[in-house]
Amino acid sequence: MELLRPEATVLSLGERVLSFDREGRPYHYFRQGLTYKRALDGSLHLRYREGARRRRRLGEEEALAVYGEILGLAEAHLRDPERRAEVLRWTPEALWDPTPYRRAYPWPVSILPPDAYLSVVLQATTGCTWNRCAFCSFYQDRPFQKRSPSAFQEHVERVLELLGRGRLLRRGVFLGDGNALALGEPLLPLMETVQRTFPGEPVLGFLDLFTGMKKEVSWWARLGALGLRRVYLGLETGHAPLLALLNKPGHPREALSLVSALKEAGLSVGVILMVGAGGAAYAEAHRRESLWLLAELPLDREDVVYLSPFQEQPGTPYAALGLEGLPDLEAELAAWAEALRRMGLRVARYDIREFLY
Repeated sequence: MELLRPEATVLSLGERVLSFDREGRPYHYFRQGLTYKRALDGSLHLRYREGARRRRRLGEEEALAVYGEILGLAEAHLRDPERRAEVLRWTPEALWDPTPYRRAYPWPVSILPPDAYLSVVLQATTGCTWNRCAFCSFYQDRPFQKRSPSAFQEHVERVLELLGRGRLLRRGVFLGDGNALALGEPLLPLMETVQRTFPGEPVLGFLDLFTGMKKEVSWWARLGALGLRRVYLGLETGHAPLLALLNKPGHPREALSLVSALKEAGLSVGVILMVGAGGAAYAEAHRRESLWLLAELPLDREDVVYLSPFQEQPGTPYAALGLEGLPDLEAELAAWAEALRRMGLRVARYDIREFLY
């Protein structure tokens, strides 16, 4: 059975389901318990269960074989002439080719919040203003740079060229990289470009605590008038000694004034906490003081607390500390989530291993 949606083409073939964007590129393929997802850079990622949830990025030979299988199924079963033409103009090699992606994103998109995976990512900056967190390896491959209005306009045009009609699948704009909302006045012409190009689309972005607390309510209201709707705040923990260990500047309680300013400006907030950071040595204080702080924040049903299972990245200063991890991270996540729901807060899981753009 073929489902012809304005934004996608879906083939349902019993135990196989294939989904294509309106450029004809497959983005999801389910086959007998295996889920394949194609990223915009052409890479193919496999998700499956083998006891626990497993994930891996396919190598070129295996990916080309799966792309060939997908195209073969489309050729055999897709009947609508317009959709057939969209899909069958591709070859496995063209689907694998990262060149179009690299034209739009010379520095790749490193991470997004889970509810922004289908946003259009526009990099007002590349890298991170701080880039010294002990646990983070996302931006070690690039310097922090801000784009001029002309460079940003060129970037926007290349992103639109990459997406083509695949843009129909996407909702909202995520302003990257790691801390684009820290730019101050240079951000305004870039936001105006986004507003002109994506009228009415909500704009989302990351914000660090130590930069955000320097801004007044009027600044956030100004950005809200240009389309900003949600700010993701990497709080990580409410326990000050652990925050210092993670080498994040500032104090957790500074989030009180920042979140109050964001809410007064009419913005929604995503508060990110890393469950398991600090390992067994910090677990009790991390949970207790984080929950105390969250209870004081002026959050409502428009806001979300994201619980991220901590993933130690090899080669980082944090990994060199040799801290003992939690014996059961999933149980700890469940305890956090239950406590937050009892407080009336919205809770979502934020697993960085699931990221795919």
